[in-house]
Amino acid sequence: MPGERIKVSHVMPCAVNLLTVASKNERDAMTATAMFVSEDPPLFVVSIRKSIVAHRLIEETGQFALNVASTQQAKLAKRLGREKAADKFNEFGIAIEKAPAVNAPLIKGSFAGIECKVITSFPVGNFTVYVAEAIGFSVNESLSPVVWNLDRYYAIGEELR
Repeated sequence: MPGERIKVSHVMPCAVNLLTVASKNERDAMTATAMFVSEDPPLFVVSIRKSIVAHRLIEETGQFALNVASTQQAKLAKRLGREKAADKFNEFGIAIEKAPAVNAPLIKGSFAGIECKVITSFPVGNFTVYVAEAIGFSVNESLSPVVWNLDRYYAIGEELR
C-alpha cells in the first residue's frame, strides 16, 4: 500500500512554492508544499525531509522564503523537485534578489515572495514540520501562480463567480 499513500498525497491541488534558505556560507532551493494556518498572525506551515540540505539550513538559521512559482517557473519547479545539484542557483540559472526581512534569497519572476521566520517545529516521521510567521512579502499580480495536482503542473484558469 505505499504506492497508494503516494497517490493520496497527489490528489489535493496546491500552490507550487520554491523554498529558499541560506546560511552565511551555503544556500539551497527546493520545491515545497506550504499552507497558511493563521491569518493573524500570518503563519505558514511547511514539511521538510530531515535528510536534505534545506532542512539543515532551516535548523541553523530559523528562517526561509517561500517563492510562489509563476507559470514561467513551472520547469524550474520540476527541476527543483527532482534534480540534485551542489549549487542549484548557479547550475539551474536561478536569478535571485536580496530579501528585505530574511537572509534567504527571493527568486526573481515569482508570483509572490513570502519571508518566513520559524516560530516552532516538530518531527513527523522522517520530516520536520515548521510553523513560520510571514515577516515580509511581495506580490507581482501581473504574473499567474502555478498549481500542482496529480503530479502535474497547471496554470490557474478563469475566475468562477
